[in-house]
Amino acid sequence: MPEYLTRREAFLKCRKEGRFIVTEEVDIEKVKATLAIAEGDIQAALTLKRALPKKDIRWNGVYKLMYDALHELAEALLRLERIKIDNHQCLFAYLTEKHPGLEFSWEFFETVRTKRNGIHYYGTPVSHEDWKRAELQFTLYTKKLREEILRQI
Repeated sequence: MPEYLTRREAFLKCRKEGRFIVTEEVDIEKVKATLAIAEGDIQAALTLKRALPKKDIRWNGVYKLMYDALHELAEALLRLERIKIDNHQCLFAYLTEKHPGLEFSWEFFETVRTKRNGIHYYGTPVSHEDWKRAELQFTLYTKKLREEILRQI
């Protein structure tokens, strides 16, 4: 298991590794496409959520879809700032470090990122309880990111 890093430690490590790549221009069409993909992931997650009993392995799908939407929206917002980051931890470190006004929780991002990695890489299932613990913040954060992106485009 990787060691836990604070937001600042992760930000400095990612900067030192050259993970924050400044792009030449803003590709508004790519931002809009990413926004549409994230919207589709959110709608798919909500549809699946309504259909699932509490004891069902498919909560992994709901969790992954909402995580993907969160990740896609964070990526889209940073593209508007001409920043490209291909590492999830670095993406969320940059977002929380450079946008304190959005009041995002580094601990939440780390929790959902490691939970998603557990699903993806280690076969660790997500329960309905895991989903319920993250649901409100997933909803609030995706909404806030969408609003910020729409404000800027």
